[in-house]
Amino acid sequence: MTSARKYKVGLVQMSMGPDPAKNLAAAEDRIRAATGRGAQIICLPELFQAQYFCQREDLRLFDLAEPIPGPATQRLGKLAAELRVTIIASLFERRAPGLYHNTAVTLNPAGEISSVYRKMHIPDDPLYYEKYYFTPGDLGFQAVDTQVGRIGTLVCWDQWYPEGARLTALQGAEVLFYPTAIGWHPAEKEEFGEAQYDAWQTIQRSHAIANGVYVAGVNRVGHETGDVLGNRVEGAGLEFWGGSFLADPFGRIIAKASHTEEEIVVAEINPNLMEETRRNWPFLRDRRIDAYAPITKRFLDPVRAWAPDGDPK
Repeated sequence: MTSARKYKVGLVQMSMGPDPAKNLAAAEDRIRAATGRGAQIICLPELFQAQYFCQREDLRLFDLAEPIPGPATQRLGKLAAELRVTIIASLFERRAPGLYHNTAVTLNPAGEISSVYRKMHIPDDPLYYEKYYFTPGDLGFQAVDTQVGRIGTLVCWDQWYPEGARLTALQGAEVLFYPTAIGWHPAEKEEFGEAQYDAWQTIQRSHAIANGVYVAGVNRVGHETGDVLGNRVEGAGLEFWGGSFLADPFGRIIAKASHTEEEIVVAEINPNLMEETRRNWPFLRDRRIDAYAPITKRFLDPVRAWAPDGDPK
């Protein structure tokens, strides 16, 4: 093996109340707790400063957004410098008037912004009306060096796309972090809930296996009605299913939180396991990069006929 380098990551699974200021303070407390357990890179859930507000389309909620750099990055950067850790924070970014992003910022132990990732895939489903609020990312997929290792950050809906995981892993990321806000519609939970969570975990485990990397899904937990300072959604709301986890390069779950409680998951990253796994499963070696150009197409229409020489007409 190449080295004995190991490090610990902390996954903060938390619930959010209606007061953004209190949510930020709670996140700071949990970052301190994760650091106390030895975490050197700590990831918060998606849009942790508020209850998940995308359950409706409300013009007033754009007031939650802030610039980057801005108040949250300044405050969390100060904390990162104090604790000498890396913090991954998912923020509602105000880029310009009328232009907003769902953005993950990585803050280094000097308190500086080391990377900004804007969520690339934006969903639009019942109670997940993100296309109303967020412009698709335009910074691409990226990996960044930290004080202990190279990591990549994607966000929630990006979890379902193997292309994003691959392009980030190809830049040398050892861990893919996915800050997340995903849950059950209460009326669907009994019939579909178990299968939905299993699919969510399985797709991310597959990213770990296909790329020979660690993958961390960092979710919020608890029932929410999108309450922001008393401005809430009518109806049953969403039950965020927690279940934050870390999978190793073989796809094994090495640490996992419950579905119902706030928890801090701290687990070890061992780059030597990546080396061992990729030596035995050399998927990167065997990639047919000469044959993948069509992947940039939206859809490949079926071939309707074949010429005598075997080529499609």
